Amino acid sequence: MTDKQNFIEFLVSQDVLKFGTFTLNSGRQSPYFFNLGSVSSGAAYARLGAAYADAVLQSGIEFDLIFGPAYKGIPIAVATSLALAEQGVDVGVAYNRKEAKHHGEGGLLVGAPVAGRVLMLDDVLTSGKAIRGAAELIRLQDADVAGVVVALDRAEVMADAGQTAVADLAQELASPVVSIAHVTDVIGYLQKTDAESDVLQAMHVYTRQYCAL
Repeated sequence: MTDKQNFIEFLVSQDVLKFGTFTLNSGRQSPYFFNLGSVSSGAAYARLGAAYADAVLQSGIEFDLIFGPAYKGIPIAVATSLALAEQGVDVGVAYNRKEAKHHGEGGLLVGAPVAGRVLMLDDVLTSGKAIRGAAELIRLQDADVAGVVVALDRAEVMADAGQTAVADLAQELASPVVSIAHVTDVIGYLQKTDAESDVLQAMHVYTRQYCAL
């Protein structure tokens, strides 16, 4: 099982997790920002894939295929499949294009045939748009969405849904949505590294206002 504090430390070291003042798509001013697109080396992807693989196996979700929604989900899916293979779990990997290809093999889907129970991997849920689009493609292939694994659950309550993005997506897909780490793990990291910081105080204010903890 992945140690959550070590995972948070890894995310900070890779500039995936940053602290400051950031404007989110929702318009909220957040004291932290999360972007797995900052991972950029083989060693870092190996560690990321291992963390996802641990979460996948720990979840107990039964699946036949890993799917990475374009674009950030694609390298996550590949890295995770490699880590799973090292643990004796060899499964196919597929992903989608944002736009259909009209030459060569064409279509929106790339990789292994999308069939059976499909497990989707992504970075963090905000609106869940990429995951929902991928789920629609998967179901058009008569495949089933087995579940979703993400790196971080921000636990923010969506104004239009009245519940967190993770809970809303799990309800819509009728499938489990699992996260490697939670916003409370980010707070725990700050409490250990800089308990008197303005960032920690800002995190407390933000989570009290917007999150379901």
